[in-house]
Amino acid sequence: MPLKEFNAVGKLETREASTRGNGAYVLFVSLVATLGGLLFGYDTAVISGAIGYMEIFFHLTPAMVGWAASSALIGCILGAACAGTLSDRIGRKKVLLIAAVFFFISAVGSAIPRNLTEFVLYRILGGLAVGAASMMSPLYIAEISPARFRGRMVSLNQLAIVSGMLVVYFVNYFIERYGATLGEDWNLLHGWRWMFGSEALPAFLLFVLMFCVPESPRWLVKNQCEEKARAILCRVSGLANADAELAAIRENLERESASILQLFQPGYRILLMIGVMLAVLQQVTGINAILYYAPEIFKDLGFAMDAALLQTVAIGAVNVLFTFVAIWSIDRFGRKPLMICGATGMGVSLLVLGFAFCFQRSGAWVLLFILGYIACFAMSLGPVVWVILSEIFPMRIRGRAMAISTVILWVSCYLVSQTFPMMNDHPTLVRLFHHAFPFWVYSVFCVITILVTIFFVPETKGRSLEEIERMWMKS
Repeated sequence: MPLKEFNAVGKLETREASTRGNGAYVLFVSLVATLGGLLFGYDTAVISGAIGYMEIFFHLTPAMVGWAASSALIGCILGAACAGTLSDRIGRKKVLLIAAVFFFISAVGSAIPRNLTEFVLYRILGGLAVGAASMMSPLYIAEISPARFRGRMVSLNQLAIVSGMLVVYFVNYFIERYGATLGEDWNLLHGWRWMFGSEALPAFLLFVLMFCVPESPRWLVKNQCEEKARAILCRVSGLANADAELAAIRENLERESASILQLFQPGYRILLMIGVMLAVLQQVTGINAILYYAPEIFKDLGFAMDAALLQTVAIGAVNVLFTFVAIWSIDRFGRKPLMICGATGMGVSLLVLGFAFCFQRSGAWVLLFILGYIACFAMSLGPVVWVILSEIFPMRIRGRAMAISTVILWVSCYLVSQTFPMMNDHPTLVRLFHHAFPFWVYSVFCVITILVTIFFVPETKGRSLEEIERMWMKS
């Protein structure tokens, strides 16, 4: 019979649990936090099924289509900019609760707009929640997870993001099919509204479940709540490891200043540069152009609307499947190998897709290359960038530092989403390249991603957050 002892919160546990911690509890807490990621994916991808009907309903030009699709990203930029500072003041948990409320209001409001302006305002509110969740969910998970499986736990957030996309692709498809049985105008008048309104259910679920998880132990230490932090660390890392982690967190807090200007000092400037480069490259390699406009891309290749939405479901399924590959491999092979292999596959797929559009070729093989691009992103830039961003910054200013990178990421996402329909439907570019031009632009950025990863990105596999910081201090 295994030896037993009482942990810091008064619960009886085995000797192994006191050393290894409670993995099931870490998983539960991480899964609750990843609902923020699921809503992130749901909110950003719901537009793909609705935008075609909205273009007709609101009589939109190509530039207005881009604005309707990308307006939420304005909120994402603001949300990411404010969430870091706000989370450093009131806590990671409270920010996620606020985001859940915004998700719910945005879902209902986006379903009942009388004009494009009202729709955009509610989408911006939802974007505030997406921006906050995009940085707070991985940050919270990274701060509460033990180093030995932190990469997998943070990658769960990316799995939740792509799962949210897959779920809403199914929702969009079934709403469209149901609407088709009610008459050709039902989807135009009502179907796209139900697509947006369906987000209210997961938003309510996030709000309720956030009351069941603790605050980040690292934030608690920073705010003089060490006993609460120690109790949480005992539960997630084990009694034998809690005091060591607590001491390491305390040591870092005593050593570092709280000023964000520290990021611009020589010792940390390189970290900010790496964070910004990764944030930009994750987006300018074209992922959201594919995810937001997938049905319209398939329609450009000659597919009907129902077939285009069904193929979008296939994109979501592949996205989820290869995110599992990333979760399995990220703590085994490391961050850099996944980034290099994934960016290479993305670049090749985009190059071939460009030629398919240029020479007006279609068929199952075109879908395979689109799915290949999604698969490579899902096992590399998708989860790995978020893992690295959650790891590399000093703890005391991690919230604000990650906010800078996340704001840049959303600015890049906005630019891609706004400019894709303008490049894709520009008369001169269409005449010369037949919709191929944007895909070739994105493939060039894939090459840049490979070079940046080789020469600048550090390998953080298996290191605690405190070890990563000490590594940078020594270098």
